[in-house]
Amino acid sequence: MIKSLRGMNDILSEDYQRFTYFIDTATKIAQNYGYHFIETPLLEETALFKRSVGESSDIVGKEMYQFIDKGKNDVCLRPEGTAGVVRAFIQKKLDKAGGTHRFFYHGPMFRYERPQKGRLREFHQFGVESFGVDSVYEDATMIMMVADILQTLGIGYKLQLNSLGDNNCMPQYRESLISFLDLHENNICEDCKRRKNTNPIRVLDCKNENCQNLYKDAPKLLNNLCEGCEDDFSALKKILQDNDIEYEIDTNLVRGLDYYSKTAFEFVSDNIGSQSAIAGGGRYDRLVEFLDGRPTPAVGFAMGIERLMELIVMPDTFREGYYIGAMDVEAVDLVVRLAQSKRKTVKTTIDYKAKNLQKHLKAADKANARFCCIIGSNELKDNTIWMKNLEDKTEKTINIGDFK
Repeated sequence: MIKSLRGMNDILSEDYQRFTYFIDTATKIAQNYGYHFIETPLLEETALFKRSVGESSDIVGKEMYQFIDKGKNDVCLRPEGTAGVVRAFIQKKLDKAGGTHRFFYHGPMFRYERPQKGRLREFHQFGVESFGVDSVYEDATMIMMVADILQTLGIGYKLQLNSLGDNNCMPQYRESLISFLDLHENNICEDCKRRKNTNPIRVLDCKNENCQNLYKDAPKLLNNLCEGCEDDFSALKKILQDNDIEYEIDTNLVRGLDYYSKTAFEFVSDNIGSQSAIAGGGRYDRLVEFLDGRPTPAVGFAMGIERLMELIVMPDTFREGYYIGAMDVEAVDLVVRLAQSKRKTVKTTIDYKAKNLQKHLKAADKANARFCCIIGSNELKDNTIWMKNLEDKTEKTINIGDFK
């Protein structure tokens, strides 16, 4: 028997209901904020992610599904969504058009990592990207959008904030962090030794317990911000306070990707492990330029849907629509015609197999239909249809003409 690949799961039954409820909820909220849907390809040039996500990242170094296609192109399945949206933004010359451009997207991403609860090799993200707004108010709006989505889904969270500085303050901090790492060279893991020479700030994202303890004493970027970055971060905190968004400062929060600057944020939950991230993002003002576009301020976030599935509080379900079935083979054609007519205005489920009333009632209940509608030999002869309201349990027989 052929099975699905490890870390690549099917979505069906109750999971499918939760999945679509999340997509519908997040989509509606993003649209309320003025965002528009964008779809980018699952397959992109590998160079896109090497230049954006960064070769020092675990994603590029260890986790990409990368291969040479039949045209001798170096390609990979997308491991995250932001780079593809930025590529589309530049390719469509929106960077040269000026103005504000706001997008949301959802779909599968692929990373070759060890599968575990809430972490798969094929997983789904919902993401939002904003281009052209150089204001900390846009950062705050992103955070408030995530909070709205999580609150609507009934998911509790803690918000963690940090600032990653910019080109004015990062170089000096980078040197002080390297000096700290040099002093502790023998105590850090091999990944951190590699990152020290490629992108030192990424060591703060290390999951090695020994490294985490060591970095508690590392220099803090928040203590080395330039005046502009410090003013922005203070303004962000005030905006969140004014809008009743609680937060914690995490000086080691750097996010897992190389393209972030200034604002970085994560929403975490205690319900899927110890302080596990369920959403995160930040500002990436340099990424458009890194990918050969015109310098454009940008900010965004992404949410891993599978990590949220068990946390979603589903709304109360209610019965809706019709179930139509036949008790005799001769009635099946009429049942099909009636179902096709009803589907134009209301949800309608049909069973093509002739069977007894009890089996039809059971099937209608499973379909969560409000009305069970049955045609047998007597109804066929009288040109009627029998109906039962599965909510109040009332029954009646009406003419076919009135049912249509």
